[in-house]
Amino acid sequence: MRHTYTISVQKFFLLAIVMVIAGCSLEKKSALNRSLQNLTAKYNILFNANELLRAKQAGYEEAYVDDYTELLSVYRDTVAKSDVPDKELDEVKAKANTIISVKEQSHYLGDAYLLLSKANYLDGNYFDAVEYANYVIRSFGANADLKQEALVYKARSLLYINQPADAKATLDSALQNINPKKKITADVYATKLQYDINVQEYTDAEEMAKMAVQYARSSDQKLRWTFILAQLQELNHQPADAIANYTRVSKSNVEFDMAFNANLNRIRIEDSQSGVKVSRLTRLRSLLKNSNNKDFIDQIYFQIAQLQYNDGEIDNALKSYRLSVNSSTKNQSQKGLSYLRMADVLFKNKADYTGAGKYYDSALVNLSPNYPNYAIIKKKSDNLQILADRLQTISREDTLQMLAKLDEPTRLARIDKMVDAQVLKSQPSPVSAAQNKGMANVNQPPQESTPNGDNFYFASSNAISQGFSNFKRVWGNRRLEDNWRRANRASSDITQNNSAAIQQIGDPDAPANDVVNNAAQNKATAGNYRQSLIQNLPLTPVLMAQSNKRMFDAYLDIANFYRDILDDKKEAIAAYELLLNRFPDSDNTPAIYYNLYRLYAETNVPASSDKYKQLLVKNYPQTPFAKIILDPDYAKHISDEDSGFSTLYNKVYDLYAAKQYPQVIAAADALMAQYPNNRLAAQIYYLRAFAAGHQEPLAPFNNDLQQIVTKYPADKLITPLVNQHLAYITANQAELAARPIIISDRELNDPQFTIPIVYQQKTEYRVKAEKYEPVADVRKPEPKPVAPPVIEEKASAITAITPPATVTQPAQVIVPPTQPAAQPVKEAPSIFNMRDSTNYYFVVNVSTGTTNLSSSRFGIGQFNRVNFEGNTIKHQLKAVGTDNQLIYVGRFANLTNVKDYARAIIPLMPDIMKVPKDKYSFFIITQENLDKLADQKTLDNYIDYYQKHY
Repeated sequence: MRHTYTISVQKFFLLAIVMVIAGCSLEKKSALNRSLQNLTAKYNILFNANELLRAKQAGYEEAYVDDYTELLSVYRDTVAKSDVPDKELDEVKAKANTIISVKEQSHYLGDAYLLLSKANYLDGNYFDAVEYANYVIRSFGANADLKQEALVYKARSLLYINQPADAKATLDSALQNINPKKKITADVYATKLQYDINVQEYTDAEEMAKMAVQYARSSDQKLRWTFILAQLQELNHQPADAIANYTRVSKSNVEFDMAFNANLNRIRIEDSQSGVKVSRLTRLRSLLKNSNNKDFIDQIYFQIAQLQYNDGEIDNALKSYRLSVNSSTKNQSQKGLSYLRMADVLFKNKADYTGAGKYYDSALVNLSPNYPNYAIIKKKSDNLQILADRLQTISREDTLQMLAKLDEPTRLARIDKMVDAQVLKSQPSPVSAAQNKGMANVNQPPQESTPNGDNFYFASSNAISQGFSNFKRVWGNRRLEDNWRRANRASSDITQNNSAAIQQIGDPDAPANDVVNNAAQNKATAGNYRQSLIQNLPLTPVLMAQSNKRMFDAYLDIANFYRDILDDKKEAIAAYELLLNRFPDSDNTPAIYYNLYRLYAETNVPASSDKYKQLLVKNYPQTPFAKIILDPDYAKHISDEDSGFSTLYNKVYDLYAAKQYPQVIAAADALMAQYPNNRLAAQIYYLRAFAAGHQEPLAPFNNDLQQIVTKYPADKLITPLVNQHLAYITANQAELAARPIIISDRELNDPQFTIPIVYQQKTEYRVKAEKYEPVADVRKPEPKPVAPPVIEEKASAITAITPPATVTQPAQVIVPPTQPAAQPVKEAPSIFNMRDSTNYYFVVNVSTGTTNLSSSRFGIGQFNRVNFEGNTIKHQLKAVGTDNQLIYVGRFANLTNVKDYARAIIPLMPDIMKVPKDKYSFFIITQENLDKLADQKTLDNYIDYYQKHY
């Protein structure tokens, strides 16, 4: 024995020496190095990385909250994307890169790239996940198992970025290489199942669900996919099969939520077959009496509330949701869902926006940040006032229009009833006060601040998920609270100190100390309310049209808000279609059709998308929206240098000038979707940002401006102006943040060409006006210098004004050279003179009398705002004859200043002017001479005079 032990020790030390020697030359390609790299790559790096991924996936599944009213997601890996880097996933990526860079002789390079695909998938970087999967498929396709797994993750990533066609092609490749003996087979069928659900191919989805169940690797997967199979069979009108599968799930050892809902679905199908309508509610109530369900009373009340809400019993549903909240002793997620439903009901059905906001806040307190719709709920809570204002506008206009359609006696009687109801509503209800008193015992989990630090336990989401899972396995799904193991928890100092604040944050109905009911003070008096109704009745066609416009704009704001701010495509579709139903023949119908076409395409409803496409193409073929649909290369047909794109920009600007802000956003998005790199992109985003600013608070508006600066740092027209806006925001942060809407429509001197925020009161960031110092004109009026009209002189004039020719200049630039011609000659008498030497203007001569120059003037105004404060330099319009329009800018106190202005603005003119470049030219003129320009002949005479004297 001792001899054998000695030999073993010797072998060990020999192997250690060999490994040390080999370690000094691991870069050499040899069998030993390959073996060592394979060993360390597989059993050290790959194993640990896969364990991290497994734990991360388990954490996501633990935090995932299923919505059993919809088809379940095949995988529970959806997580709210955070800006905070995920340390565990970053560690996985680092390990994969170690194999790629250090273990390049091993057989696991393909596994390393697959690790990068998986980690990016779980991190929400789906485009990167697709690229890494593609690399595995191309470079390591000989490994069938590796290729299949890469195809699965590629398809899953493509589904998340809404590319179903590419996902389908990827899955077809995977299905052609199915090997029933391999564990990845179940995931191939499951991913195809998710694709079929996304595109609503429920017959194919049912077949995929059966195959996924057959090859499932774990009981949890098998039961989840069985539940989905039952849902699909119900949709495919196979009630017997659905009942059998729901029964199979309900009788298994699956988690209570799924078993509970499987049983409820079975009851519902059986009731619908027997024609019994009350048995489901009766059975739900009977579950409340069963002592075995005492820990699930909250979920039972929630299901009762859902049933009552679907039956139109709104008040009873709210009571049941409240009972669900009060009964929640262990399940914080269920409490959060109940609060969320109460908020939705108050918002949609009760128009109680203040109450809805409080319940949304409570939902956020109780739901995990990993809840799939957590970000949407937070956005809705933060921006609730915007939606509330629009809905109040709709409600008010509906009421006024209803009253206007009544005859006088009936109208007055109805107003009397409305006034009485308003007075009653403004009085505090003793019943509600008593209910609040009864709810004072609702316990709320304390909220404490969380320390920061790289090594702190709670900074690791992976550690939290593992710890949470281990805790639940030992102690069950207990409430998160201090002193949770003690029978008497009231002795906790933290609980005592924070109870009032917790009640206010966690439960809107919990009473707070010294809370005074000020509702009556905020309501209008009966007399004022009556007067407001009578004065605003739309009794004439003009007033009715104005009322309809206010209502239309409010509906459109809501639709665009759901689309742009909340990214809630389902609600956006519903809002747009409601708008079409109420206003089928509006001027904005093409834009609404286009939005619905895009939204239905993005939500994988091709039939509805095609419906609106056909309506748009058939009824509005000449609109940019129809042309964009019909010709994907539409952008290529319009040169950046011609008037085509300027025309499209003008349409967006005209919408802004008309204060059609939602339409500005829709048109700008459509334009940029097809012309992402156009030369006016910064100007389009600028209009879009300010249009959105008329319906959103400071934070998103500020973010839009920051993005313009980031994307277009070299832009010389818009970016300097945006920097001024950002400086103004910084200087007035508190005031602007308090506004529910960042920009209000105020009557200004020049509303068509003004962004309101620019003309706020003077702030310290503004550039001083006297940028150009006045210089006295010491020239004698006689003799007059005359420059020979030769081509060389004109060329030198242009060169003197224009910087290096990186910008294409208009064909007829007429700007004076810095030095006058040397030889004066006698000339014929002229009506023009040089006397008015302290009133100069820079003039843009546009040789068309029919073009709308509003957007061009707007661009000049943007340039002026960067360089001048307080309207010291203005731009005005003057028509000369029928074929010329003059935009004159000034006044300038001397010739030097106006020349400096010309040198600064001319290089930007191709971007400022929204007319063809051969249609405009420049010159300088005094006020006295400008007043003499009455027709085409005098204008031509002045241009000749200008060329000779300047």
